[in-house]
Amino acid sequence: VQLQASGGGLVQPGGSLRLSCAASGSIFSINIMRWYRRAPGKQRELVAAIIGGDSTTYADSVKGRFSISRDNPKNTAYLQMNSLKPEDTAIYYCNAVIRRIGQITWDAYWGQGTLVTVSS
Repeated sequence: VQLQASGGGLVQPGGSLRLSCAASGSIFSINIMRWYRRAPGKQRELVAAIIGGDSTTYADSVKGRFSISRDNPKNTAYLQMNSLKPEDTAIYYCNAVIRRIGQITWDAYWGQGTLVTVSS
């Protein structure tokens, strides 16, 4: 199983970006999909999570600006980021709890990270 994150880049304050996290491989089911971020000099923090198709949670710092969604048939999660601020600059990582085909356990997988830079 692999997670491929994409969509990062350089954006001006107030701008928008959409991140994608595509899971591939021998996937039976995906439970939770999450986005984390690690800003320079700071600890990793949970940004947003989606359970199933519609139960979501957000960090207080991004509520009202970010939106997480999921396309279950495509095993893909998205993070729509609006009204971006310089403090949103970080490497964004996706994470998913996945049950593989033929397995009964659920395991966590990580994507490689995508850099988001918010600067004028």
